[in-house]
Amino acid sequence: MLLYHGSYVKVDKPEIIEPNRLLDFGPGFYTTSNEKQAENFAAKVAKRMDQNSGVLNIYDFDDSSMGDLKTLRFDSANGEWLDFVSANRNGQSINDKYDLVIGPVADDDVYRTFILFSTGVLTREQTIEALKVKELFNQYVFVTNKALEKLTFNGEKAIEVI
Repeated sequence: MLLYHGSYVKVDKPEIIEPNRLLDFGPGFYTTSNEKQAENFAAKVAKRMDQNSGVLNIYDFDDSSMGDLKTLRFDSANGEWLDFVSANRNGQSINDKYDLVIGPVADDDVYRTFILFSTGVLTREQTIEALKVKELFNQYVFVTNKALEKLTFNGEKAIEVI
């Protein structure tokens, strides 16, 4: 399976680094199977870094070897996913029990819904209903080096910043 990581630099040797902000699934190396999503992120981060182009990093992921990884998978933006993302976005990283976490992305548009939830404007049920109408892409977050060993760098592609 192909996975993608959007950046402003080539990442041929992925590492798990402590993020400078709170992320959906906590610390880890973030990828997606959606090429367009990764391209958009590469352009966005390159623009933020005042670069003319971003980099779409491409990886092969041997998903047939996932059996030896402790994996948490969310198939939809359900209540468990909401609780997990909310905890991570509030600085209570709870992904340390897993090697790999897979599930929907809470992008900027979805994050606005999270703000309404976390401030009490929306109930848990209202938040889940609101998320059902949004297009949610996936993310594969490699939390441990054991999981990262399943990724093989397969190339890069320059992404123009518009």
